Amino acid sequence: MGLVILLTANKDRLFSWKKIMSLGLLASFNKGLSGGGYGPIVTAGQLLSGVEAKSTVGITSLAEGLTCFVGVLAYFLTVGSLDFLRIAPYNVAGAILSVPFAALTIKLTNPKKMKFVIGIVTLVLGILTITRTIQP
Repeated sequence: MGLVILLTANKDRLFSWKKIMSLGLLASFNKGLSGGGYGPIVTAGQLLSGVEAKSTVGITSLAEGLTCFVGVLAYFLTVGSLDFLRIAPYNVAGAILSVPFAALTIKLTNPKKMKFVIGIVTLVLGILTITRTIQP
């Protein structure tokens, strides 16, 4: 997806609900199957579906938080035991500390350059994931 973003970064795309719904299915399937990769897929997919670069970062942050909350809730309901006091402070601290940095980055970054940055980061994350998976 990173390579596709880089190759089509100068093209303007029209928003499409069909593309967004397909993206949601793909990202959810990947999250359920592997437990990771949700953020890069959702961010890149939104860009390819016609959402502005700055909006994709905010939407993805909210979607990841809600997705993780639903995952924790589902785990608690199915397994029945989860030590919230042990896990919650770290999750909350990470979420709170990341918000100002994300907001500042979005504010300072040019929207056109942000597409390239998202494409490069997505490509690098994909390559790292593939190399870690292939290594014995």
